[in-house]
Amino acid sequence: MAQYRVVRTVELRPGEDSIRLGQLLKLVDAVPTGAQVKDVLVTGDVRVNGEPEDRRGRQVRRGDVVTIAGAEDVRVA
Repeated sequence: MAQYRVVRTVELRPGEDSIRLGQLLKLVDAVPTGAQVKDVLVTGDVRVNGEPEDRRGRQVRRGDVVTIAGAEDVRVA
């Protein structure tokens, strides 16, 4: 039986082309505080478009998919 991952869509505000990864993780409640963003990133549990990412300042753009271990995927729109 095939497994399907839930993908949540996050809409950027009008006029915005990107959001920093750390901000996105807080926005989707993947981390409770900004101070914990780095801790989550160094574990290797966050991927952007399938590639491991450890930079919280990484610009995530429309169409990018962020995968967080133990949570739903997030598509930026």
